[in-house]
Amino acid sequence: MALAVSTSSTSAISGSSFSRAGGGGGAGGHGELRAPQIGLFRLLDRPQGASIALNVSQRRTSVKPVNAEPKRNDLIVPSAATIVAPEVEEKVDVKVEDYEQLAKDLHAASPLQIMDKALEKFGDDIAIAFSGAEDVALIEYAKLTGRPFRVFSLDTGRLNPETYQFFDAVEKQYGIHIEYMFPDAVEVQALVRNKGLFSFYEDGHQECCRVRKVRPLRRALKGLRAWITGQRKDQSPGTRSEIPVVQVDPVFEGMDGGVGSLVKWNPLANVEGNDVWSFLRAMNVPVNSLHTKGYVSIGCEPCTRPVLPGQHEREGRWWWEDAKAKECGLHKGNLKQDEAGGNGSAHANGSAAVADLFDTQDVVTLSRPGIENLLKLENRKEPWLVVCYAPWCPFCQAMEASFVELAEKLAGSGVKVGKFNADGDQKEFAKQHLQLQSFPTILFFPNHSSKPIKYPSEKRDVDSLTVFVNALR
Repeated sequence: MALAVSTSSTSAISGSSFSRAGGGGGAGGHGELRAPQIGLFRLLDRPQGASIALNVSQRRTSVKPVNAEPKRNDLIVPSAATIVAPEVEEKVDVKVEDYEQLAKDLHAASPLQIMDKALEKFGDDIAIAFSGAEDVALIEYAKLTGRPFRVFSLDTGRLNPETYQFFDAVEKQYGIHIEYMFPDAVEVQALVRNKGLFSFYEDGHQECCRVRKVRPLRRALKGLRAWITGQRKDQSPGTRSEIPVVQVDPVFEGMDGGVGSLVKWNPLANVEGNDVWSFLRAMNVPVNSLHTKGYVSIGCEPCTRPVLPGQHEREGRWWWEDAKAKECGLHKGNLKQDEAGGNGSAHANGSAAVADLFDTQDVVTLSRPGIENLLKLENRKEPWLVVCYAPWCPFCQAMEASFVELAEKLAGSGVKVGKFNADGDQKEFAKQHLQLQSFPTILFFPNHSSKPIKYPSEKRDVDSLTVFVNALR
């Protein structure tokens, strides 16, 4: 996939501040920008102290693109890695940001001020999530700041033709390249073969959204430290009425991995829908032509329909489901624990839970007798890595892709990978026998020991978990 830096205008960045191919010659003699070396770009016109203002905790020789996939990292940064010899990094004392206080400080700020603050603090490590609806307002605000910015979007493969035309118009209007993320073809194929094209009408939209949207988003965010969304409080009274203008993302992980490694900016949080549209008309920006046909909130074609006058905009999304749970999973952190609607096993409080996690042939589902037998064995033929989880837990959801990928890596290696739903009636048992204190809890059962070893870190990326397993196998 071609990588691109989306910038507000050519005048916003000095042309000499980019690394160019072929000196001044290059193909055609224009010196094209080399996108793979995005992490080496420097702004020339800022004060010398600007690098500290970005609040980046570590110095890096490269920046992962938003569409970096863990398995392909060796294809992305080898050239950058050879430029600077690995040395002991200089420690820089950086003040830890209090984002709750920052949200209070920016509560009355304009979207333009909030956008400017976000781009100033995170530079290349932040990107705008563009959904093909009125999120074009975010791009317009980013352009008005005069700072460089990046834009990514999730192409689920089931969008309306009008949405694709809108993407093209936006790219041409702003002179940018949107960084598209796509679902895993094998996962989509398995879902469609097993359950058909429209299973979500019968058993809820969560599973399809998880494959087509949530997992691609998780991959995108793994290459960032912050992201910008178009969420507004008035979009969904059931799920978005309390969103702040900035927050530590409660569900997804960023570049450094672990809880708190990603910051989420919502510059439009306090803006009403009518005011957003007044802004779009005043700035004469392109809009999705579906809006003229009664569509307000626009998602995938099968799950979006026009709304009638007087209906709330979210009533056009997943209209066959409970209004309290109208989130696809991209903003699952908006849901209260007892509102995490969907399909699957029963939640501890009696409400329906989201679809089950870690559904892959490489992860063995352990029942209560199964985990008890595993605890009793002192001489196992193979070691086991087991996650104790709850399907509704946002941290379990956030580590799903990493754990599934690890299971694929360990397949055939002599290490078994399993999962145990330790919620509800199993929670007390898990607390007494499986060292459960919070979800998720990851345990390694060695060959010749009855006592499992608990994974102590909050970093749940593939590399960190692999180190843990290899140290004990």
